[in-house]
Amino acid sequence: MDVDWESRPKPNIQMREVLIVPATGAAGILYAAGAVALAVVFVALAFNDQGPAWLLLAVPALAAAMAVLAGLFTVGPNEAKVFQLFGDYKGTAREPGLRWANPLYTKRRVSLRVRNFESERLKVNDLTGNPIEIAAVVVWRVFDTAEALFHVDDYNDFVHVQSEAALRNLALNYPYDPHVDGEVGLRSHTAEVAEHLKTEIQERLAQAGVDVLEARISHLAYAPEIAHAMLQRQQASAVVAARQKIVEGAVGMVEMALEHLSAHNIVELDNDKKAAMVANLLVVLCSDRGAQPVVNAGKG
Repeated sequence: MDVDWESRPKPNIQMREVLIVPATGAAGILYAAGAVALAVVFVALAFNDQGPAWLLLAVPALAAAMAVLAGLFTVGPNEAKVFQLFGDYKGTAREPGLRWANPLYTKRRVSLRVRNFESERLKVNDLTGNPIEIAAVVVWRVFDTAEALFHVDDYNDFVHVQSEAALRNLALNYPYDPHVDGEVGLRSHTAEVAEHLKTEIQERLAQAGVDVLEARISHLAYAPEIAHAMLQRQQASAVVAARQKIVEGAVGMVEMALEHLSAHNIVELDNDKKAAMVANLLVVLCSDRGAQPVVNAGKG
């Protein structure tokens, strides 16, 4: 028989943190001390031949003292205690110090401190299909204890898995190095890439009550099998760029030299001599070795 999943009721799992301020623990200690003192008085009366009924009164007094003491708990700085009563969420206490709440509450500690972790080095392909190694550092903290405990099974593991998934997706959207002007690359645009990574991780972790404070790439390299080839490619690109600058500068210097010779009437050059001069100057200026001068001694 086919099941109509669309018509089935959907469970309501949306839950938000409810802050409560429990009573101070000092009041609980005073109540417990009073109940213990009362029980001692009843026991003393029973042993002073006042009748065994006083012993029966001491039992509930001691039980009350134990119940009060069972409700005492402490909340440290930057931590919270989440209360449940028979599985039902009752609230969260964030006020630090010695506190008292219903002894039937189960109390689960959740750290609110800032945490960070570094992902494993992942081997993925970038936008152009080149295999790369990438890792990231993520700084985060819990901001909603109810979502962290009840929306996901283990929020620590959830943060790690979703952060690595976001990092993989990030690498697929950018090339390692930009190949055209205006293109964003993983190595060249670290600020833009880090902001994109933080935004994507935050979107994935919002349902877990986690706030992402920072996310940035901590390791980025080509995979070992293509690292040597890519290094040669980068070196070739650097050589071509350097040669382009040298040629642009040499052409400008030759143009300036010809203009000065013509402006000051130092020497008259026809087109053939200008061409020879341009060729010699470009050879001297663009060569990566020192020029060897040849002295024209004239005819003997």
